[in-house]
Amino acid sequence: MATREAYRRLTREYKKLSLNPPPYIIAKPLDSNILEWHYIITGPPDSPYHNGEYHGVLIFPPQYPYLPPAIKMITPNGRFRTNYRLCLSISDYHPKTWSSAWGVSTILTGLLSFMLEDTRTVGSIETSIEDKIEFSKKSKEYNRNDPVFKGKMIFFNI
Repeated sequence: MATREAYRRLTREYKKLSLNPPPYIIAKPLDSNILEWHYIITGPPDSPYHNGEYHGVLIFPPQYPYLPPAIKMITPNGRFRTNYRLCLSISDYHPKTWSSAWGVSTILTGLLSFMLEDTRTVGSIETSIEDKIEFSKKSKEYNRNDPVFKGKMIFFNI
């Protein structure tokens, strides 16, 4: 259960994100649990992920914004292991590098930026550019057949 501060902060961030989403990213908390957010990153042009649709989840701790969320990518993508906590400076792997000034938009923009580079970390995988392009082509079909995506993403009107 979210603390009052986490609830207020995440509610405010959702309103802000809805009005001004970062490029290539949409995100929304579950109606039943403000600590669980689902996101979709659309692969940007001039990247091997172009037009891909990548679903993932952010799990915020009740102490947010003082502690960072866990970050997972659900859609196969050729960059990150699926359904695996990612080790990023903006994730719960590194609470000492976390800044409470960062928010959902910062987290997801950072995740997209990291996705577009080749730096290794816990949860990353190595694949060729061709593999990433193939994953991109199959991503929408994968999501439409994934019960988690179908069950959670209806509220995105996709």
